Order: sequence, then structure tokens, then C-alpha cells
Amino acid sequence: MSAAASEGQAPSISAGDPEGLSVKDVSQSIMEFLMFMMRAIVLCYPVYLTGSLGLSISWILLIMLMWTMWKNNRRWKDQRIDTAIDFLENEKDVISTELKAMNMPAWIHFAEVEKAAWINKILQQAWPFFGMYMEKLLIDNIQPSVRSSSPHLKTFTFTKVHMGQNAPTITGVRVYTHELETKEVILDFNIIYDADVDIDADVKPAIKVGVKGLQLQGMLRVILEPLIGQSPLVGGVTMFFIRRPVLQVNWTGMTNVLDGPGLSHLSESAIVDIIASLMVLPNRMCIPLIDQVKVDQMKFPLPRGVVRVHVLEARDLVAKDTHMMGLVKGKSDPYTVLRVGNKQFKTKTIKETLNPRWNEVYEFVIHEAPGQELEVELYDEDTDADDFLGRYSLDCGDVRKNRELDKWFILEDIENGQIHMKLQWFSLHTNPALVQETRDGLACAMLAVYLDSASNLPKDHREFTHNEKQGKPPKESRFTKKTNDPNSYVELSIDQQSQKSKVVFASKDPTYDECFTFFVHSVNNQVLNVEVKEHEKKSSLGKLTLPLVRLLNISDMTMDQRFQLERSGANSHIKIKAVLRILTLDKPEPKVVTPPKAKAKVSSPAPTPTPVPAQPVQSNPKEKAPVSSAPLSRTQAVPAPVPSSVSSYNDLQVEYSPYRRSTFVGTEALRSTPSTPSQMRRYDSHSLLSENSIASSRFDLTENATYPEAILNHQGSFGQIQLTLRYATLRKRLIVIVSCCKDLVSCSESGSDTYVRMYLLPDQTWKHRKRTPVKKKTVDPVFNETFEFAVSMEEARTRKLDVAVKNNKMLHKRERKEIGMVLIDMSEMDLTKGSTDWYELTLPGLKKTN
Repeated sequence: MSAAASEGQAPSISAGDPEGLSVKDVSQSIMEFLMFMMRAIVLCYPVYLTGSLGLSISWILLIMLMWTMWKNNRRWKDQRIDTAIDFLENEKDVISTELKAMNMPAWIHFAEVEKAAWINKILQQAWPFFGMYMEKLLIDNIQPSVRSSSPHLKTFTFTKVHMGQNAPTITGVRVYTHELETKEVILDFNIIYDADVDIDADVKPAIKVGVKGLQLQGMLRVILEPLIGQSPLVGGVTMFFIRRPVLQVNWTGMTNVLDGPGLSHLSESAIVDIIASLMVLPNRMCIPLIDQVKVDQMKFPLPRGVVRVHVLEARDLVAKDTHMMGLVKGKSDPYTVLRVGNKQFKTKTIKETLNPRWNEVYEFVIHEAPGQELEVELYDEDTDADDFLGRYSLDCGDVRKNRELDKWFILEDIENGQIHMKLQWFSLHTNPALVQETRDGLACAMLAVYLDSASNLPKDHREFTHNEKQGKPPKESRFTKKTNDPNSYVELSIDQQSQKSKVVFASKDPTYDECFTFFVHSVNNQVLNVEVKEHEKKSSLGKLTLPLVRLLNISDMTMDQRFQLERSGANSHIKIKAVLRILTLDKPEPKVVTPPKAKAKVSSPAPTPTPVPAQPVQSNPKEKAPVSSAPLSRTQAVPAPVPSSVSSYNDLQVEYSPYRRSTFVGTEALRSTPSTPSQMRRYDSHSLLSENSIASSRFDLTENATYPEAILNHQGSFGQIQLTLRYATLRKRLIVIVSCCKDLVSCSESGSDTYVRMYLLPDQTWKHRKRTPVKKKTVDPVFNETFEFAVSMEEARTRKLDVAVKNNKMLHKRERKEIGMVLIDMSEMDLTKGSTDWYELTLPGLKKTN
């Protein structure tokens, strides 16, 4: 009896009847007991009747079966109705999701992308003249280059060049304005080219090759810069593909064998590689329009910045490994692949887990932001083919805009799974005082090297290594034919970082015209090594060593000159331009957070504790500026500041004291220790059978009991909870989605058995109580539970949502269940749009410590 009273009943706070129960309470209890007995009789009477009449038990089973079928049919009907209503409420999102799988124009998917009908008309009209230009280009420029590339192609000839009647189609145009400087214009064109080209060529009289039809799809970026105050208003035009385009080719002639299943992919990849070497970032096609604009500056501008990616952890990944021929589901061996442009990294593999922790850091040079995307893919490592675990793409322009992002990102194209990453944007500066070298292997600077050309290269390494007698050629060369000019390339390296240039054939004065970037970890100690090599024999034709400290103290940290090659010819030089830039982490701009309005408090003779406002969740505790909240969208980004509508839990105790019938004998008793018999706890008449009784979970009946030792000794935050709040207008329901919690207090060595309890104040009865299932032995529980409150929009704006995270302790323990609470004021929220936020948890009487 005492256990039932302590769990289900509540103490009375009636000031008018301090000695016992009122007549009304006794009558209500009797009525509840009679209703309970009547329900029991109604349920048990059919069983008794069946036995008394001698009927078979099959009749009861038949009735139960029919009842179950009716209930299931009713539930399915309700689900269909709810789905239809949900479609009406979220029609735009549903249609957008369905259109992603269809080949629709980009302006349908994105509001900022515009139609390009007028551009397509211009292209269609001008396409015949473009075909004339391409025919002249192939015959006058491409054909001689192919002939000189190999002795076997000396007779290569284009016999037919027809570019067809189908012009490229631009399905959408996006113009960037706010993200850029005022001296440039950036346009992104989504291009689809279904060409009916017909090109034939003769390699040799008996060998004919050709192409008849191709398909190309990609995003072409066009940059108009610099804008000038004279004709033609634009100094130059730069064009390039942000990502590698998709290509399909229909071959003819001898090359028709390349259409086979095994070779088509290789041939198309080779062509895409050629396109990438010309027009895929960081390569560009540049057309200067005035003499003052230098082609090298247009072709190889300095990068926009550097993105540092911290791959921290993932959770709730899909289990791909199975045991016992698929009967038993195991876990996964996840790893992550990160890609920006042609740069790709892979993390280590974590064995046998669905919640891996990597804690690895990678750095990417960003040439265009917005534009370039960070592509993240997760796989389960297997002995045969690795299983896909999800992907996510993030525009680097978002990192540049926010300076720092620390979020859980929901993986796409998979049932469930999230990945936690921290991304930082580093700007490029020329102040030597900003150099901060670290010991953790991270870069402190970036080196950009523009490789222009070389001159007077030796034909062979023997030309300078065996020339022992002045004025005499090497002995071997007197008995051999005159060697041709060398086929050379350049290898550049800084410690373990090494990159190679393209090969220039048969030239002692090669022009490379390429740009390379390197990360610098120690400006004072590292050296740039440049070596010119012969292509076939890999022998050295000359070397250059450039200490990076020389760049640190010169003007603009830039060195542009010809350098004498070591161990090469007497007049052998190489022309390079080296630019050093210091990486500086840009701090997020401080956000102005409006403090909550002060509330009138009930006067009390006892001193009241100072309310502690709910703290915004910050990705980095060292940062003072809160991270901006992310809308509920494709990114599903989770960290966000707690809105100003969140009140402290101590405000709740004061403002809703009239409704707290299940508390002690007065509000003052909450703030002082009972010292007299009149302040001892009393119970009211509400029983567990009443739907209108005050739920004991609203405020624990052990409120005089202390918190567990784990909470009293805890240092730091009490954790956060992620909630989504929105109002369904057609259904007239307030929707609350409890997603997950993180960094909760661990009440035992194995974690806490946590659940979430909610009330829409002032309703605090069992009927209005909402509760999630218990997640055992975890401090980062994932619930993903949806709850509905039947209130009107106007009424919802006047309510407050009381949320408590509790530990599912045993009944015999005299400790408080709460491990975190938050009170959300919905009067200042836009419920029609909805919001997903992280809320800081607090506890009454305990302060958060750092």
C-alpha cells in the first residue's frame, strides 16, 4: 500500500483542508473504483457466459480474431489517411524528393537556378558557325599535335568533321552575387549535350577510326573578371567544369571495339581525363579580352582558402555483416572516403561497430567556394566488395560562410546513419607574424607553385655527366646517331608530398604551364625540391632546391623568376613562380542572441534561487559565439543555439506553482528544508485509476531526496536534447519529435537507462503525459519518437513544453530520477515552419560547471 501511494498518489497542498481528504475527493475515488470494477466485469463476462452455456473455446478465439482484424483494418485506414494529410501538408518536399530521381531541369529543383531558354535559342542559332570553327580547329591545331606526339601517328588525318545539328542544352543558370567581390561575375551552367557528331579519321591507310554521337553532362562555371570601366567592360572570360563531367561515346571504325562492355568505361574515362587536364578544376580555359590581363593570372589564381575536415565519429550505421548464412545480423567494419575534386582521402577501418570513432584530420585546398563540394562516403570493408553505408555532400561555400561547422550530418541513400564532422575554413594571408607551427602534423601555410617552362635542357644526362674533356663530345656519342630533343617532365616535392607535371615531347625548351599546391608544416625547415626528368629513362636533367624560408621575408611572399638548374647544362634554366600564404583560422562572427523576457515571479518569504537560462549548444566550448541554428532541410544539421523561447527550469517551479498539486505543502517548502510537522509531506486523493490525477513523473514524489552521487559529483554540462517542433495545420496537431540526446550524465559505469517525459503545460495529468521507450546503458540515446498534442494553433502559442530526461531507476532507490530538464516557451516560435534545435539541459538547484 505504501509503495502504491509513493508511486501513484500525490501530496495535498489544499490550504482549506490541512487535516485530511475532502468529500469531493472521496466521492471521486469511489466513482473511479466502481468504473474499474464495471470494466472488469464487462471483459470477464463473455468468458463466463461461454463456459456456462457449454460453448467451445473456438468461439472466443473466433471473436478475438475478428476483433484483431477489425483493429488492424482500422489502423491501416488511419495510416492511409495520415499519409494523405501529410502529403498535403508537405507537398513541396515530397514532390522535390520524387523529382530528384528524374532527369528534370535544375531550375525545378532549386529556386535560385533560373531558366535559360533565351541562351538555348542563341546556341541553336550559332551552332552551325561553331561547327565551322571546330572543323578548322581540329584540322589546323589538333591534327599536327597528334602527328607530333608519336612516330606511329605521322599519317593521322581527319577525313570528316561534322558537329551535327544538335546544340548543347542549358537546363539552368545560377548567378552568384552576394558571395563575391564586386569586380567579378560568376555563372554556373547546367549543360546537357546529346550530340549527333560524325567525325572520321585515318590513322594509317588501312586503319580508320571515328566517333558518331556522344553525350556529355556537367556543370560549367563561367567567370567574368575583372570588370573594368571601359570597353568591353570585362577583362577576360574563364571557363571550367567544377566536377568531372559524365561522358558516353559511340565509336565507329576500328575503335568500335571500344564499345565493348570491358573497354567502353576505359575509353570514356581516358577522354574525361583529357577534358579534366584542360577544363576541370584546378585547370581552366581562359580567354583574355584586354592586353593588361595576363593569361597565367587568369589560369592559375590563388585558391580561395583551405578547409580542414575533422572526421570524428558516426552512429547508428546499418549493419552489413551477417553470420550463419544471413540468419544472424552482425555489425560493420566502417571506413570513410572524403573527396574534393581530384583529391581523395580514406580513413582507417574500425572493426565490428556501428558507432565508430575515427578522430582523423584532413585538409583540402579549395579553388572555388561556393562551387566545390566535399563528398563523404561510408563503406563497410569486406574481403570481396565493400558495402555502401551512406553518403553526404556539402558545398564548401557553406563552410566559408559559417567559418566553422561542428555538426551531425544525416547520411543519404541509406536507411539510417549519421556522421559527426568538424569543418574549419582557413583564409590565406601574407603576414609572417601569423605563422603558428604545430606538432600535430597540421599545416600552417600553403605553397602554390606555377610551373611555366624550362630552357636549354640537355638532350641526355650524359651530355653533362660524361663530358670530361672540354670541347669534346662524349665518346659514345661519336659512334651513334644524333639524339632528338628530350621528352621531359618535372617532379616537385616537399618531404613526402610529391607531384608530377605533364610530359612535353621532343623539346629542349618545354612549356609546362601547370600549377601545384603543397601544404607546409614548418616554413623554417622545409624545402621545395624541383627536378626535371627524362620521360623514358627517368634520368635527371637538372635540379633546383628552394628553401621556403626565403619566401617568408620577401615582398608579398612571392618569387617569380628563372632559376639556374643544378647538375644540368651551363645555360639550363627553369622558370617558376612560388607563392607562400599563411593559413589563418577565421573565427565565426558573433551572433546577437536576444535574452528571454523577465517574468513576474510569485513573492515568497524565502529567498528564491536565481534562474539559470538554458545555454545554447556550442560546437566548441572554447568559442564564445553560438553556432547558428540550421533549418530542417536536406542537411538535417543538428547543432543550434537554444532559442530565446527556452526558459530555465527554476522559472517553471515558480510560474506553475498553482498547478503543482502533487508537490509539498506550499511553494516555500520547495526551497527550504522541512523543520516543522506542518511542513511534512501529505498525499491527496488522486489514484492511479484516474486519468485526471497528477502524474508522479511530472515532479518526482522523492523531491526531498537527493540526486544520485554521479550527478552531484558531475563536472560540466548535463547534456543536450534534440527536438523538432512544428504544427500540422490540417490535422490541428502540435508535432514534437524527440530525436536524440548526447553527453548525458552517466549514472553507472555502463551508462544510464534513459527516457524522455513531456507535458504541454499546464496539463500535467496521466492522460496528457508523453513518454519515450527506455534506452538502456547509454549516454547518447537515439529515440526518433513522434508525439502529437491536440491543441489549436492559437492555444499552442500560449503553452510551454516541459521536457525532462530521466533515469529509469528501480523503485526501492530513494534518489531523484531527473538527469536533465528544459522548458520551452512556444510563444516566440514559428510553429508553421517548424524548427529542429539542440537544447541545453539543466537541473533545479544544480549549476553547470565548466
